[in-house]
Amino acid sequence: MMLPDAEIQHLDNIVNRGKPMDKGDMLFSAGQSMISIFAIRTGCIKTYTVSPEGDEQITGFHLPGEIVGLDAINSERHPSFAKAMTTSMICEIPYQKLDDLTAVMPGLRRQMVKIMSQEIMEEQKLLLLLNRKNANERLAAFLLNLSARYGKQGFSSSRFNLVMTRNEIGNYLGLALETVSRLMSRFHEDGLIRVQNREIDILDFDALYELAGIPCHKD
Repeated sequence: MMLPDAEIQHLDNIVNRGKPMDKGDMLFSAGQSMISIFAIRTGCIKTYTVSPEGDEQITGFHLPGEIVGLDAINSERHPSFAKAMTTSMICEIPYQKLDDLTAVMPGLRRQMVKIMSQEIMEEQKLLLLLNRKNANERLAAFLLNLSARYGKQGFSSSRFNLVMTRNEIGNYLGLALETVSRLMSRFHEDGLIRVQNREIDILDFDALYELAGIPCHKD
């Protein structure tokens, strides 16, 4: 959905284009008051929670073109931590100013509702991924999800770098590191993907979708 030029200009006026974040820099912490939401220009942001025992549970990997912090709108406090996984450029959007604009700009309001709806859909997909799929299906669906998200932002959907480690992928998918490594090697040997360091080439989309248990690969 495209916004009218006037609305784009108003939105552009409230955006704070911050300095680059280094790998490991915190964007926000759990319990912190929600003042802004954040649009990722470049890089990747990891969100995660920490259990009372100190165990980290990754809840998402956020790519260029995506927004982080929407889940804090209800309570006005961030429920999770957000950390830069690579050098990243982030645009900060003050929420109160954004809320004021959406009240008078129907195009922007519709776009925000669309973004929030997409966030809900992604959470539902994750629950399905973790609750109903075996290890093969989880990893295949994860790679296809990354592929689709890169494609929507104008990047290659068949060749991309995994900025996250295999251990982080396992944490996110509820799989052991050894399982992720073994399946990556199997997918490579079976000709579904080509793996070179952290670069992934998807060679057989149809086979990967079939393995993921997804009936079609249309949005």
